[in-house]
Amino acid sequence: MAPIRVRRAAELLGVSDDTLRRWIAHGDVASDTDDAGRTVVDGADLARLASRRAPEPPTDGTGVGRSARNRFVGLVTDVRSDTVMSQVTMQCGPFEVTSLMSTDAVRDLRLEIGVVATAVVKATTVIVERPEPIRPGEEDS
Repeated sequence: MAPIRVRRAAELLGVSDDTLRRWIAHGDVASDTDDAGRTVVDGADLARLASRRAPEPPTDGTGVGRSARNRFVGLVTDVRSDTVMSQVTMQCGPFEVTSLMSTDAVRDLRLEIGVVATAVVKATTVIVERPEPIRPGEEDS
């Protein structure tokens, strides 16, 4: 697995460089040194750490079981409606989520700017991108 520099790894985990360095010192994640003498962590180790430290999604208090696992709690930041359809935009942490729904649903849920809501995403298509083309045998830096 490709090594990831501490600064980038901390960004991916949503913590400070210092926090990740403390976790390394504590033995929560192994580190190594790259050719330039910088501290790096293994991507697979980082993924395991991210999974272990991921917080439980907040509950909505209904006790209802759901098949959708991608739940993002956030604030409604914009609602654009016409007679039939609405576009609702939410800020969920660092992520903006936009949903298209009926205007009736917006009224029923009383969605307006500043309301706390949960975006539940269940998609058959998820697009994954890499920042640059990766050639076989080429390592990330």
